[in-house]
Amino acid sequence: MPRDPRVFLWDAHSAAEAILEFVTGKSYADYAADRMLRSAVERQFEIIGEALNQLCKIEPNWAERIPDLAQIVAFRNLLIHGYASVNDLTVWNTIELSLPKLYETLANLLND
Repeated sequence: MPRDPRVFLWDAHSAAEAILEFVTGKSYADYAADRMLRSAVERQFEIIGEALNQLCKIEPNWAERIPDLAQIVAFRNLLIHGYASVNDLTVWNTIELSLPKLYETLANLLND
């Protein structure tokens, strides 16, 4: 039995929320200096990417409503498969520039 597509939205939203909580009050310097924080953030980004990748497969109409979904999944793939070349500044910029909008989009989809 396929999973309810809302579960994937919830998983991605919850992971985005966790990242935002993890970095509250932190600077890039704090992030770069804290191995555990970087690992936690990267893991949550992996969850976001995987959840949205699965959403694409079972509910493409909902997935189409998520801007930059292909880039989100590609970022997940980079974190998992290209772990040796992950750039901390790229991750931090993604948090600051893209994550709040994604969080809002996911919240809106869950509320629809």
